Amino acid sequence: MRLSLGFLLIAISIVLAGSVTIKTVVFPGESSNTYVEMVPQKPLNLRAFTLCMRVATELTGRREIILFAYRTRDFDELNVWRELDGRLSFYLSGEGVIFKVPELGPLETHLCFTWDSGSGAATLFMDGRRSSTKIYKKGHAVRSGGKVILGQDPDSFLGGFDASQSFVGEICDVNMWDSVLSDSTIRDMSSMSSVPSGNVFDWESTELKVNGNVEVVNREL
Repeated sequence: MRLSLGFLLIAISIVLAGSVTIKTVVFPGESSNTYVEMVPQKPLNLRAFTLCMRVATELTGRREIILFAYRTRDFDELNVWRELDGRLSFYLSGEGVIFKVPELGPLETHLCFTWDSGSGAATLFMDGRRSSTKIYKKGHAVRSGGKVILGQDPDSFLGGFDASQSFVGEICDVNMWDSVLSDSTIRDMSSMSSVPSGNVFDWESTELKVNGNVEVVNREL
């Protein structure tokens, strides 16, 4: 009886494992009007954050790529970029902090950016591997009241898009917390052995508002 129960539990586990799906946002080409707005679960009034996502893109060469944009009416509060030379960066209302890491490519990469206002500590994690710490914007605060979008860099409130900076490829698993997660938690997330829910953005439940030529597809993990 115990043997039969054991096989039954294994079978159930396999079935459940095969039924797990995740939504993925696909941007098929350059555009000046295609984007996805993410609706936060709480205001982005932040003195610390962890922002994670999975990204794949075939864009190469000297081209900026916007990965995440949060703008209020007057300021770019938090923008994440792939720079012209392939480095990754994020900007909080002004000059940014830049990380020299392997370039993004067509194979999916798990990225996490962390920042704490109290110390100014800023780090990047790529597939669970941690960058050196940089000190950036100590004492700063991210202000609420804006819009978060994927796919475009808004130079005005939900406008002023430039096709040459737009994202082309796939983005998924975008989660955000109003605290700095531990290194071990981020490593677990990168391998999908543990996926805690973000309390600012939880990818599984966050509302997505699609604009233009973009597709939201489901894929099995």
